[in-house]
Amino acid sequence: MKFIINSQVLSRQLQLLSGVLTNNNTVPIINCFHFHLDEGMLTVRATDLETTLVSRIEVETGAMEGLADIAVPSRLLLDILKSLDDVPLTFSVDNSSYAISITSGEGKYRLAGKNAETFPTLPEERETSSIVLPGSTLVNAIGKTAFAASTDELRQQMSGIFCDMGAENITFVATDAHKLVRYRRTDVHSDTHVSFILPRKPVTMLRTILSSFKDEQEVTVAYNNTNAFFSFGGFYIVCRLVDGKYPNYEAAIPKENPNKLTIDRLSLLNVLRRVGLFANKSTHQVRLSISDHVLDISAEDLEFSNDAHEKMPCEYQGEPMAIGFNAKFLSEMLSNLESEQVLIELSHPSRAGIIFPINPDEESHEDILMLVMPVMLAN
Repeated sequence: MKFIINSQVLSRQLQLLSGVLTNNNTVPIINCFHFHLDEGMLTVRATDLETTLVSRIEVETGAMEGLADIAVPSRLLLDILKSLDDVPLTFSVDNSSYAISITSGEGKYRLAGKNAETFPTLPEERETSSIVLPGSTLVNAIGKTAFAASTDELRQQMSGIFCDMGAENITFVATDAHKLVRYRRTDVHSDTHVSFILPRKPVTMLRTILSSFKDEQEVTVAYNNTNAFFSFGGFYIVCRLVDGKYPNYEAAIPKENPNKLTIDRLSLLNVLRRVGLFANKSTHQVRLSISDHVLDISAEDLEFSNDAHEKMPCEYQGEPMAIGFNAKFLSEMLSNLESEQVLIELSHPSRAGIIFPINPDEESHEDILMLVMPVMLAN
């Protein structure tokens, strides 16, 4: 195997693929990138056994000369590429020893490659259904939901993003039982109703790769009972679906919320960030006291005798009430919205609050709901 490729082109692609690599694994071969050369095209594969990322890169010149596949040490190659200028690189592989020589101008580097026969094979698309989605839809859906997924390894079903596709819309949901986000698109439909749970790690990488494109990408999403397959713009991502049934999230959403607070999103976010600095470091509790057209936000940390409160104008319909929330959760939700104003619906200090973005664009096909559980106030 011998080929010439631009160092920056290769580096950009490998950096995107490297997100799947793990430091602690029991299979040494997956510390490598799998290189396959075929007719002027280099196909690079990386995997952690649960998720596989593939990228096809056009080479300047290429010749088979024996081996078509080689496993290349990933970390060493990435470190070499980071320190190189924008130059052509010549890769040549010894057919017997699997040694890899990289030539760049006056520099020459030699890496110990491995036999690629032991590299995990790519799962096949069998008995799949598929749907084509705009890349921007997936970027928005993942960005709005992934932060709310659970990080508890014992609650696997809640560690991913629930995807529900139907004739009227597609819905993405993430929750950790303290916060929940439901992102719905009414301009995308599926011929058949299907639902599955996507792991957070591969969909986060999917968002990163899609965001690296300057133009809109169409993403073909294929799926079966065990895997999901995403293909777009020279990339191919395969991930194993999360087993099990997703919790009944609709049951957690309060249906009657007579108290409605309308407020400027950025102003509220900045107040929460300031006042939240004075909250207890374990509960991050802030108190929202609402009456008439004033919202009073306060926090205290009795252990260090710290406290703070700020008042800000708002529009409020309902009975005066005080409710406690985790300032970090509230800030995280507000940070992942873009609207100028938000509507917060409340029913009782012991029940969840629901946040909706107020979108002046009537043509918007987004339907976003964010739910946050309260923190019980001491009094």
